Amino acid sequence: MLEATSNDSLEALVRHALLTTRATVICPFHPEVIIRVGDDAAETHAYYRVRNMIKSDSWEHEDLMDEIARQLTDAADGACPRCAQLAGCHG
Repeated sequence: MLEATSNDSLEALVRHALLTTRATVICPFHPEVIIRVGDDAAETHAYYRVRNMIKSDSWEHEDLMDEIARQLTDAADGACPRCAQLAGCHG
């Protein structure tokens, strides 16, 4: 289990929690693209996982919620847009 240290950032912890709970996945063909799966239970699980990984009160609840929301908003919704664009070019 990944534990928070002074060198860890909230961004990295949230990314790890979202990926390990399968709330988000990385496109196998475009590793720079993160895809939001749309599983509310996995997203809730990710919140609790990252909250438990934080051993100190380094970050406020609001900061944690804001970072989760930011990463989920930044993620592609349901499918990789680059793959979809390539499929459209070949179809």
